Order: sequence, then C-alpha cells, then structure tokens
Amino acid sequence: MRTISPLSELKASAEWQILLECAAPRADTARLNELLGKANWDFLLELAEQHGVIGTVAARIRECDETIVPAGFREQLLERQRSYALSALSLIAEMIRILNRFSEAGIQALVLKGPALSLQAYGDATARQYGDVDLLVRQKDIYRATEIMTLAGFNADVPLAAVAAGKIPGEYLFLRPNSRVILELHTEKTLRYFPNALAVERLFDQHATLDLNGHVLPTLSSEDAVVAMCTHGAKHCWERLMWIADVSAMLSRQTAMDWEGVARIAESLGAQRIVYTGLLLARDLLHAPVPAAVEEQARADDWAGKLARRIETWLPAAGEASPGLLRRAVFRAQMRGGFLHGIGYLTRLVFSPTEEDWREGHEHKSSRLLETGRRLVRLAGKYGRDAN
Repeated sequence: MRTISPLSELKASAEWQILLECAAPRADTARLNELLGKANWDFLLELAEQHGVIGTVAARIRECDETIVPAGFREQLLERQRSYALSALSLIAEMIRILNRFSEAGIQALVLKGPALSLQAYGDATARQYGDVDLLVRQKDIYRATEIMTLAGFNADVPLAAVAAGKIPGEYLFLRPNSRVILELHTEKTLRYFPNALAVERLFDQHATLDLNGHVLPTLSSEDAVVAMCTHGAKHCWERLMWIADVSAMLSRQTAMDWEGVARIAESLGAQRIVYTGLLLARDLLHAPVPAAVEEQARADDWAGKLARRIETWLPAAGEASPGLLRRAVFRAQMRGGFLHGIGYLTRLVFSPTEEDWREGHEHKSSRLLETGRRLVRLAGKYGRDAN
C-alpha cells in the first residue's frame, strides 16, 4: 500500500475520509461528493481493499454524482466487488454442505462471522469481504468433525493425531485442494481471546437462525455477535476499518438489540472494556446509533476512550503502523481492565501455545515449557519491531 508520511497526513487524506464516509450507516452524500473530487483513485481503491470495505465503498459510489467518479474507477470497483461476491458464494455452498453433514452426524454447529455476520449486519450474505467461513462446534465433537471434514474432501491443517493428543490450535483450519475454499472450526478452547472462558452451551441455547435463500443458518444472537465482533477487533488491535464498520452496521440494522443482555454477556466474559472501546470507535468514527445510555456508560470508562483514541492513530494505515511487541502487550492488558485482571489476561495469551508453536511433533504430548518457549521466540520475531 502507498504510504503517506507522517501517518497524521494519511488520517487527514481525502481517501481515508472517503472510506469513513462510505462505511458510516448514513453517509453525507454532499460531503462524499466533495471528497471524491479530491481523490487519488488508484490509492482509494488500494486503501479500500486493505481495509476490507470494497463492498461498502461500491454501494456508496453508486449513489454519488456520476460526473465526479471516473468510469474506469467504477469498473475496477465493480469487478473487485463481483470477485468477492463469487468467492463468497463458493464458500457459502461449501458451508451449507458441511452443515448438513454435521447435522446428519448429530454435531451442532453455529456460523461465526462471514456470511452470518454479513446477513445480520448488512442484509446480504455477500455484502462484506471474507475469505473463509468459521464454524463453532463443541470441543468434545472436534475429533469427529475433523473426520467428517476429511471425508468431505478437505485437508486438515491440524491432523487427527494432534487432535487426539489434545493439542489446542488457534483454529482448526481446513482447505479444499485446488480451490480457495477455507473453513475453520472453532471450539470453546480455541476462542482464547475472550478474557473469561466461553460458556459454549449458552451460545447454543440462545443462538439465532437466519434465512439464507431457504437454508436455515444457525448463528450467534445479535447480542452475542456484538461482543464477539468487538473481541475479534480487539484481538487484531482494530487494525482495519472493516471490523468497526461491521459493528456500526450491526447496530444500525439490529434495532431491537437487548443492551442489558449485551452488558450481561460482556460482564460474564470480562469483556466490558473491549466492548466499550468497540462501541466508541463505531460511534466516533462512523456515527453508529449507540443508545445514549450505553454511550454514557462507555465514556464513563476513561480507559476505553483512551484506547479508542490510540487505535485511531494506527488505524488508517491498515496494519502498516501496527504496535510492536511491547505496545501490543500493554494494549492487551489495558483492554482487559484492572491491573491484576490485565496481567492475568496477558499472561494467559502469551503462554498459550498454538499450532504455530507445536507444529513439529504434533502427534506427541510434548513439553508445555518447550512449546511456550517456541511461542515467545515466535512472538518476538513477529512483533518485535514497532512500526512507529
């Protein structure tokens, strides 16, 4: 991606302001037209791609003055949108096939993010960008689910030997050979970025169902989805606008949100500040319809506001100005809320090996100390250099 130095100039650029306007639930068309008149079209397309908001930009551009936007840019934007839509349709077809196989085997599954989030937040399963489909199953079902995925023609990134050995990856990834179809299975054990353990049975008991062209799509309730979306954004340090846009779109579309329910869920997971930060980002950057009482509660947490402002300093660069290892660690601890809680949360994340840390010898129950050491070395190499 083309960079503008210093980062503050990118934040003030017409291209970044255009993305914010396009991602808002209610765009100011007059201001958007004015901003488009100043745009570098190649950079705008690249920035939209990096932030995962091609779909929302395309939808807004269709509403704008045709004399301002070059035909070539419109064609490129439409082509990329079509490409993502076709990819989504392919993923949806495989998802439905696997859901049916799981159902036949008595394995209950919920669709996370991807087409479910797109339906809930935008009203269209292909409206947002996603490159895989995530399904939630119970940990007790993961061995059988892996067998089913393999029989369905997928290659398992985490082999059955590792599953049998009790290894817990960041996700159980499955790739269909000679295609770009990726499905990921999650369990209550893999979703480790929630500060407290996930009550998976409650998620299944209170799940929602969506209608996807006559197919029943089981997914999280809108209340659980908001907490999960904010936790996912926090996991990635909110480095891309798409995650904030998703929160904003969800709040705009799900007008019957039970905010007391959201508060209870966030509290049970120790994710109050995580949710507050996500809501403030959606409200301040995209004018999301956060209820006044909820916004007041979020702003009462001074650290949520401080973290939101800090995120805004690196957000426009779409990951190119990410915090380094130390700042990332401090960010994780502060996101949890409370000194002791924050240190405990950070410690658990740092010392929880994933498949990248035990790739060799996965079939054995190797030393946890050795795996943890590998993880520390890997994290230092990955995040050791601060982009700022």
